[in-house]
Order: sequence, then C-alpha cells, then structure tokens
Amino acid sequence: MYKCFLRPVLFLFDPEKVHRFAFKTLKFSLTVPLLRNLIKNYAVVKNPVLEKELFGIRFSNPVGIAAGFDKNAEIYNELGDLGFGFVEIGTVTPIGQPGNPKPRLFRLPADKALINRMGFNNKGLKAAVENLKKRKTKTNIIIGGNLGKNTATPNDKAVEDYVTLFKGLFDYVDYFTVNVSCPNISDLRELQDQDSLTEILNRLQEINKKKPGPKPILLKLSPDLNNKQLDEVIEIIKNTGIDGVVAVNTTITRDNLKTPAEKIKKTGKGGLSGKPLKDRSTEVIEYLSEKSGKAFPIIGVGGIFSPEDALEKLNAGADLIQVFTGFVYEGPFIARKINKRLMKEIKR
Repeated sequence: MYKCFLRPVLFLFDPEKVHRFAFKTLKFSLTVPLLRNLIKNYAVVKNPVLEKELFGIRFSNPVGIAAGFDKNAEIYNELGDLGFGFVEIGTVTPIGQPGNPKPRLFRLPADKALINRMGFNNKGLKAAVENLKKRKTKTNIIIGGNLGKNTATPNDKAVEDYVTLFKGLFDYVDYFTVNVSCPNISDLRELQDQDSLTEILNRLQEINKKKPGPKPILLKLSPDLNNKQLDEVIEIIKNTGIDGVVAVNTTITRDNLKTPAEKIKKTGKGGLSGKPLKDRSTEVIEYLSEKSGKAFPIIGVGGIFSPEDALEKLNAGADLIQVFTGFVYEGPFIARKINKRLMKEIKR
C-alpha cells in the first residue's frame, strides 16, 4: 500500500516538507490509544531469538533507526512503537543551528537514494535533553546519542563541543556515537585524522571512566576511507578503548548512478545514501570485522531496504543494523519486515 499509493503522492512534494509531515502524522496517530495499539501490535515483533546483548545493553531486536531521522529526540517513543529496537538521535550539537541553506535534501528515485547537505540542523543540546526526559519507562527502546560539533566551532576547539555533549546527554542516552565523518560540515572530516580523533576519544573516555556506570562510545565512519585509513581506525579503537563503530555514513562519491548526470550536477554537493551505498557499506563492515579479528562490535548501515540486505550486513560482521533511506522508500513497517525474516533465519 505504501509503495503503490502513498509514496508516489509523497514524492510529488519537497522531501524536507514531507519529512516534517511524516513526523507530525506519526506523533498524532500514536496519541490515539486504539490506533496506537493496532499499529504497535502489528509492527512490533517480539521473540527472544531477536534479542541481542551488545556492550552491556540488551536490544529487543537488531533493527534501529540511523542518526539524522530524529534529530531532536522528538519521536523515539513512536519509532519504538513501529518495531525498531533502537533509535540514534541527532546529530546533536551544543548550540542549535539552522544548517545549510535550502533546498538541501534531494531524492534520486531511479537509484533508490537520497542526497543531503543538511548541515547538522538541530535545536541543540538543551532541546534534546528536554525531549529525552519524556522517555516512556514502559518501553524498552534503546537510545543512542549522535554527537557533532557546531559548524562555527573551529577544529582546534572541537573536542570541547564533544565533551559538552557527552556530559549533557550522559544521563539520558544508552550509548554515544561520535560523528566526525559527515560530509556536509565544513572541515569536519579533517577530524578523522588519527591524532585529532584520538584526542577527542581519549577525552571522552577520561570522563566516561570516572562515571559509576560508563556508557559505550562508538565512532561513525565514512565509507570513503581507504584500507590504510581503516587500519588506522582499528588501531585507534585499540588505543582508546572505545566500544565499536557505526559503518557507514553517507558518501561524497557519485559512481555508477542511474540518475542522469545533469540532474546529479544540478543537485550539487552532499552526502549520498541508499542503495548505491549498499556494497561499499558491506565491504567496510567485512574488512573491519576480518582485519580486527572481530575485536569490536559493528553497527551496519547503508543501503538496507530488505531482509536480504539486512542479512548481508549481519553475515559480513555487523552485530546490529540501522535504516534511514530504506524507511523513506520502503515505508514505516520496514523493521517488522526485517525482523520477521531474521526470526525465521535464526530459528532455522
């Protein structure tokens, strides 16, 4: 129904406006008790075989929503009702910022892809915390906090932004993801340099280890890293003692797209996500898993549209998976579809 009727209508309108419309519709729909129960009973797949314990956290199922979908921690409860086992909120910055000029989100239907140059648009740390205080205690949705620096913060001061966010969100999220790989913030990816990244992660670990209950810290990786750089990532994880990685972020490449080159050129800069990222994401997951000897957990993201795509990531070495563009193209019950298939495969 979604792909045949609703999606064609939604795709007639501006992607960012549709995203806001979907937010409001989801929040409103799930305030109606009868409708909420119907949706939840259909969407949520509960079975012990789907449960996964990773870095000390028990996930009800391995399918999550990637950062960028719920930037300000506004609908994580509702996403839990749609069957997702975890939601990564953000990217959050210390101070709210408008992001890059519009238009900044584009669909490539021929490729089942999106290009975005949002620029960490969000309402800031304070707003995220206020929304996280509304977390329903009866739900077992796991929440990750995706951390990014403000655009105006120079790289030599970036560590302070990450420290501020880590301290501010610590009591409200279950794990953290350090984002230095987004291609839509000027100079951000320079922080992937081994020395800069090690400084940030060590500072966060210093704070983390002083807490009575330290929380997992993960690193979100760019798909555009070469094997030498991935080897450096493995070394950084070993030296800093962080808990794992999220592989991968969006890519700046535009290789082998079906969309006409003229349209791609007109769209301009931004990070590409969706089906074109699927193979590269799997390659990175497999490389890190094999080269490290499965030394750390991996959350796989990139081009997951179907149960088969999810299984590919898990078989390559991912422990959990996240969707984003797949939600846009496949609809709100994508977690149900994947979890139903995973349940059958695991039982088999």
